Amino acid sequence: MENDEKLIRFDWAIKRLLRHKADHSILEGFLTSLLGRPIHIIKLLESESNREYAENKLNRVDILAEEQNGAKLLIEVQNESEDAYFHRMLFGTSKLISEYLRRGDNYENVSKVYSINIVYFNLGEGTDYVYWGKTVFRGLHNNEILQLPERMKRKYSVCNISDLYPEYCILRVNDFDKWSNTPLDQWMYFLSTSTIPSEADAPGLREASIQLRVDNLSKEEKKAYYDHLDNMTSMRSIVDDAHDAGMWEGEIKGREIGRAEGRAEGIEEGRLEERIAIARNLAAAGMDPETIASITGLPVNKLTNLI
Repeated sequence: MENDEKLIRFDWAIKRLLRHKADHSILEGFLTSLLGRPIHIIKLLESESNREYAENKLNRVDILAEEQNGAKLLIEVQNESEDAYFHRMLFGTSKLISEYLRRGDNYENVSKVYSINIVYFNLGEGTDYVYWGKTVFRGLHNNEILQLPERMKRKYSVCNISDLYPEYCILRVNDFDKWSNTPLDQWMYFLSTSTIPSEADAPGLREASIQLRVDNLSKEEKKAYYDHLDNMTSMRSIVDDAHDAGMWEGEIKGREIGRAEGRAEGIEEGRLEERIAIARNLAAAGMDPETIASITGLPVNKLTNLI
């Protein structure tokens, strides 16, 4: 298998390039490969989270798209570990629904939402690299799945109750290490390596191999891209150093508390002390409170007193 040249990372492409293009073929190709049906994006939307975190953000980036049937697709890329990431996925879909449901609208106008999460860290425990979450109502006594009556299926143009609720997809890029002929696996390979082999034929990858070449960037864009890579490397180093120091400090503190209060309580307190120590080390390195909170899982409003 022969690899083409190194391409722009997908997170930077989303942040700086793809959101400004009228041609959505790359994003449509990715979503088509993931969802297993043709996706046609009619427009890119500006989410409130994009406006709030416009300056953040080495650690994460997101883009919000709308397809022909009105469904919203929130694509988020996260580079560093975050304890509360599952909670933030839930918050993101809930906030998105409330943003696009105007006051006084009927509940039946709630849009279908897909939360698509591309993560470059070990989120949860499992052996797969793609996980899908749907809402299913299952009988307590007979395990039967609750169904929509035919009248409601026709009214809402859906087949199942789960079609009305947000769906969540997690792509754990770090757990993928092989080439495959299936479209989704080809996209996973690109997300993992930033390269596209010449034999790739998944939707959108041919366009990506042309549009996302580093050599196609202007001088200013190329500098911004390499600065992004350098900053990511620097931040990862800062996080790793802070984590190592925090683990050591937390372990020492946990032993002290454990001897005084009992082993179980000591372990739990030690873990908290570890996170606090990591937060302090990250703050000392100049990292902003929002990013520290996302890495450690500590509330932003409590960081001021802690660090």
